[in-house]
Amino acid sequence: MSQCLEKKQIAGTDLEVSPLGFGTVKFGRNQGVKYPKHFTIPDDREMSDLLTLAHTLGMNLLDTAPAYGTSEERLGQLFARHKGLREQWVICSKVGEEFVTGENGQAASYFDFSEQHIRFSVERSLKRLNTNVIELMLVHSNGNDINIIEQTGCLEVLADLKKEGKILASGMSTKTVEGGILALQHSDVAMVTYNLGEQGEKPVLDYALEHGKGIFIKKAFASGHACLSGDLAKENPVLESMKLVFSHPAVSSAIVGTINPAHMQQNVKACLKACRI
Repeated sequence: MSQCLEKKQIAGTDLEVSPLGFGTVKFGRNQGVKYPKHFTIPDDREMSDLLTLAHTLGMNLLDTAPAYGTSEERLGQLFARHKGLREQWVICSKVGEEFVTGENGQAASYFDFSEQHIRFSVERSLKRLNTNVIELMLVHSNGNDINIIEQTGCLEVLADLKKEGKILASGMSTKTVEGGILALQHSDVAMVTYNLGEQGEKPVLDYALEHGKGIFIKKAFASGHACLSGDLAKENPVLESMKLVFSHPAVSSAIVGTINPAHMQQNVKACLKACRI
């Protein structure tokens, strides 16, 4: 592919990211996920090859989280083994959601938005990722956005961690319009769902554009389901999804979690075309 993705500054920050971010849930977790097909977690060599390809195509945003199983640890191990690899990436991780395996062998999520846990989680992520600073840290909402923000003070804790230099920007992965807007009033970035089938959170994008805040898009392909539904996107669901996402000028980046090299190249090609339209 002759063209690479061009970086864009996240509004209100000094960070520049590629329009496509590399989501890494599939690096560490294949239980309790919403993808339409089962997948095998890639081994270390496959992970390294995927990161190399993504970087070659122009990606520089890496999205991970404690809720993504062993994703953070495995990325940190790669950073430790490959000199200069960490510096290629702007990392976005999260706090609030934990994914653990119980004594019965079943894995499940639980949430903790307390100041003590947030500070513990950030320090743990720094250690797991073998880094001194994480560029972006988002609160991983359980759906009760407003209550989380107003009752726990989680975004204030992240603001303090930003002042302490442990993170460079903060925000929240939200699930409601009201929560997304409130998160932007207290932080730098909101991560929202926006795709061919779900556009109810568009007011958050509009608010971000008006107030100079950053927007990350999650589930741009509806966790892969849009690519199986020709009725949603007609002949080219990937391109149509990209055209919708990048038609809104507030969008800094869309997080896409493919571990298929051909799909990654297809996504980048569609992104490049959509951004030119």
